[in-house]
This record gives sequence, structure tokens and C-alpha cells, in this order.
Amino acid sequence: MLIAQNMDKGFYKFPSIVSALDAKQETKSDFIIIAHKKISTQPHKTSSKKWLKDVFYSFPLILSEITNFCAVALALSDLGYKAGGIRLDSGDLAYLSCEARKFFCAIEKEFRVPGFGKMTITASNDLNEETLDALNKQGHEVDAFGIGTYLVTCFAQAALGCVFKLVEINNQPRIKLSEDVSKVSIPYIMTGENESPPKVAERILCRHPFNESKRAYVVPQQVEELLKCYWPGDSGKKAVELPTLKVTRERCIQQLSQMWPDHMRRLNPTPYKVSVSAKLYDFIHFLWLNEAPVGELH
Repeated sequence: MLIAQNMDKGFYKFPSIVSALDAKQETKSDFIIIAHKKISTQPHKTSSKKWLKDVFYSFPLILSEITNFCAVALALSDLGYKAGGIRLDSGDLAYLSCEARKFFCAIEKEFRVPGFGKMTITASNDLNEETLDALNKQGHEVDAFGIGTYLVTCFAQAALGCVFKLVEINNQPRIKLSEDVSKVSIPYIMTGENESPPKVAERILCRHPFNESKRAYVVPQQVEELLKCYWPGDSGKKAVELPTLKVTRERCIQQLSQMWPDHMRRLNPTPYKVSVSAKLYDFIHFLWLNEAPVGELH
């Protein structure tokens, strides 16, 4: 009974909410235009529920549901509870999220409900990379995306291609040879066997693994060992504890934030460069020449 009474109070607040939005918005939304006409033509003595019902029947269901949510959220606020947010599951997600944010901000200002303008807006409905890219270009107010279908089943590449390449046998480096240079493996563990790791602020010569003309001196600002042993097998190596999913996610986000924008763009991204030391470059090509068969001409 108490909740019902408070919800009724929430409904009665909406004529003034619409009036406030109508006065403050330079570009009025369709909902505000329709609602303002209802207020102008109908006395406020009319039941707020009937007033809202008349407006709802004149307007798309999605935005009327946002307004309905606001009434419930205000009632919960009066009872000491805080609504979490809304989920948009159909329609123009960019437009609807912006309209919803306008509602929330106006209610926070008009009724002094702290945090109402920052209500979480979640969007779903068969979202994929193209949809997300389009939303970002349009501009939106979505805080979180629910991606299911296109996350579980990869439409772009239905089959997962996985290749294991042998790089070592009994501590002896091995190399895979191919006419396609991109398929030639780098032997061992991508560092020279007797070579010390790079040091911060110490200049080193970096070389392209297979193109002898591409080389550059680099002064590292940070050095991190990327290869970690999580499953030692019978090697006797000490295993590192596998991080939790949360820690892995945080590291992924942190690492992506350090990438150059030209590597991260969707259309024609710049290939990520991998270089090797001068010693490892020499060893790769020494092993390549030793293992590659020599042709014989007659």
C-alpha cells in the first residue's frame, strides 16, 4: 500500500517535470511537445495516471516506458531506495539513450534527487562491432552494452584457426621454414639464449625479423618480461599463479590504453611491429640457412 501511494505521488509529479523540461530545453523532444499539449488542453485536476495514459498512447512505447520508470524511481527514492537504471533493448539506441539522459538530468535538477542524472543506461539487441562503431560516431549516452549473440558465436570467423609451431626440441632451437615469410617462426623463446634482457634507458638496436633494411635504435622507458610460466609440465620451472578473471580484464584494459590509436582503428589498422635484437636476428638467419635445402641446377 505504501509503495502504491508513493508511486501515485511520483505520477503526480510528471506534469511539473514536463513543464520544467519544456522551459529548459532549447530543442524540445517529441515527448515534451506531445506532453506539453496535453498539459495545455487538460486541467491538472485530472488524474495524473489518466494524463500519463493519454500521453503514452500518443507516443512510442519505449519513451513512455522511460517516463514510467522515472515515476517508479521517484517513488522508490521517497522510500529511501535508489533505482539502478534502465535497459534499452530495441529502437534507435543512440536517440533513446540521449532522450533518457535528458529526462534523468531534468528530474535530478527539478526534484533535487542526487545522482538521478547519472542513472545507468544499458543497451542490448544483437549488438556487434559495426553497431558499436556507429553508435560511437553518432554520439550516445549508453553506459554499458549487453553483448551476447555476437560474443558467444563469432559471425566474422565461425571457425577458430589455431596453429602450434615447434620452436625447441630438448633445448635445441628449431625454425619453421615457409615461402610465406609471415609463417616463418622465430626460434626458441624470442630472446637469445645467452643474451641479457634490455635495460631501461640503455640504447639497443632493434631489427625486423626478416627484412634486413628495417632497423632502428631504441631507448626503452620500460622493460617487462612478457613470457610467464603458468603450466610448467615436467620442466621443473616454477609456475606463476594464474590471475583471476577480474585482474586479467583490468590488465587487458590497461594494456589496450597504451596502444597507439593507429593500431586500434577499425578500418585499415597499422600492423603492430615486432622487433628482435641484433644477435637474435643473426641467429634466426644462421638457422634458416642451415636448415633450408639447397637447390641443385643441371
